Amino acid sequence: MEGSESEAVFNSLNLNPQLFINETLNTVDDLVDEAFNFYLQQASTLLKTEDTDKSQDLSKGVAYIRNLIQLALDKRLSVWEKYCVHHCFSVPEGFSLPKSNELPCESSLCQDASNDSDLDVQMDSLRDKLAAVGKESSELSQELQALEKQSSATDHSAGLVSEALQLYDQNSVHDLFQEMVKTASELHMKIFNLKTKRMNDMQHIKMERVNNADRGFCSMNRGKGLYNANLEGIQDCLAELKKM
Repeated sequence: MEGSESEAVFNSLNLNPQLFINETLNTVDDLVDEAFNFYLQQASTLLKTEDTDKSQDLSKGVAYIRNLIQLALDKRLSVWEKYCVHHCFSVPEGFSLPKSNELPCESSLCQDASNDSDLDVQMDSLRDKLAAVGKESSELSQELQALEKQSSATDHSAGLVSEALQLYDQNSVHDLFQEMVKTASELHMKIFNLKTKRMNDMQHIKMERVNNADRGFCSMNRGKGLYNANLEGIQDCLAELKKM
């Protein structure tokens, strides 16, 4: 990191990433020292090795364990230090600090803010378009439901027509013609019978009138003749004769 562009940028801001890394490593070493000192004290107390020959052997054993752990820890911390230098404290390519006479909005940070504003505008526009599409989708769904109902009614009507055609196909044209001829013959016979009945009725009425007239005429006083008949009786007789 020494002599790099990143170092120059951090130095201009009075920052020292390497100092931060070194202080972190020193803090870890202090914690390890305190942890193993506490471990040695607790082990000596539990094993009651103070002021005995076993005290030195216990110290050597704890030191051996610490060296093993310290080696593994140093390797991991070395990897962590490299990661911080090359990634966490590495300035992006093309990054430049604003000059002393440069306006605030001319810096890269201000440009990023402008880009964020443009993104917000685009997001708002996309939200509006999405809402419009949702509304249009709802309208299309309603129209689709209406078309489905209309299609169902059309299918029902088509089914009725199909059933009627099936019934028509079941009866041949010859059978229909024969049925029409039979119906016409029956109708002609009924009309003939009706006319005959009317003529018979009219003839019967005339005969009854004639018989009634004869009885009326004969009911007059035959011994006295027409000379003794009154005028009203003669007029009634003539009226009956005119009706015949």
